[in-house]
Amino acid sequence: QVQLVESGGGSVQAGGSLRLSCAASGLTISRRCMGWFRQAPGKEREGIATIYTGATSTNFADSVKGRFTISQDNAKNTLYLQMNSLKPEDTAMYYCAARFDGSYSGYCARSTYAYNYWGQGTQVTVSS
Repeated sequence: QVQLVESGGGSVQAGGSLRLSCAASGLTISRRCMGWFRQAPGKEREGIATIYTGATSTNFADSVKGRFTISQDNAKNTLYLQMNSLKPEDTAMYYCAARFDGSYSGYCARSTYAYNYWGQGTQVTVSS
């Protein structure tokens, strides 16, 4: 059974930082597309950062580019999202996602339809 468990969320002031973790079990994170998504109240879930873990090829939404980084630790089977210079508009529930297979066409899409496994989410709240 595949499980993705996010942690590291919390409340911070604008300009602060958080690091989210996504511990995977039931699958290995290496050589597949994985990503971080977020959903604010009343808004659709959006993909903000993805990575092909076989080549550390990344894809970021413009809204987080230059502030967020995505990384992996294959030994720990864990995906990370380092978030710096946080803004109030970053407030959302953050989700980790993984594709069920290792298919890769040169980039990992930031669309929800491209991912099969999802975590339960971790809340990030940024105050001004």
